[in-house]
Amino acid sequence: MDKSIEPMGVELRIWQGRYQNLELPWLRWWDNQGNLLQTGWERSQQAEARSQLLAARLRELNINPDELV
Repeated sequence: MDKSIEPMGVELRIWQGRYQNLELPWLRWWDNQGNLLQTGWERSQQAEARSQLLAARLRELNINPDELV
């Protein structure tokens, strides 16, 4: 099932996966190129993971990320 909203450049499709601890088929937004658009929670998780990786790299360089302003 694909339902396009042309002016916005998005469409709804069914995505099978885990969301909010439930493994189900979910109705999700996709862009016109077929890329799944992340939810706000997914974006925040990705940002948190990146932040942790950058903090670890700074520590390897003997820089305390907690002391940076």
